[in-house]
Amino acid sequence: MKKITFLFAALLMSAFSYAQIEGKWKTIDDETGKPKSIVEIFKKSDGKYYGKIVQLLAKPEHETCIKCTDDRKNKPLVGLEIIRGLKKEDAEFTGGHITDPKNGKTYKCTVKADGADKLDVRGYVGFSLIGRSQTWHKVK
Repeated sequence: MKKITFLFAALLMSAFSYAQIEGKWKTIDDETGKPKSIVEIFKKSDGKYYGKIVQLLAKPEHETCIKCTDDRKNKPLVGLEIIRGLKKEDAEFTGGHITDPKNGKTYKCTVKADGADKLDVRGYVGFSLIGRSQTWHKVK
């Protein structure tokens, strides 16, 4: 009976550790440590994951992405797709890009679930050694 209970507990724990990134996440400003926005991550019909700003929690300097250089240039921040093209690879989501609307730069991106309530989001240039990481928190 103990073996069955242990096996059931192990299966249950592995089900909860499944990497789930879809949903709404609160971003935290790197400089101030304060909540900055709510980003909704979703899966498109191409099987890849995307994320857009659905709410601003701090007043930005500009209401549009004035420094973006692609199709997002001068688009409103609310509704702006900042994550594009992530693919699930084991426990990580990689192969996509993330754009920082504050400076308009786009970086390679890796996202990994840290339990059910946190995401580790990393934007980087070249190899993942040069970049920055943030922890996003699940919005309930």
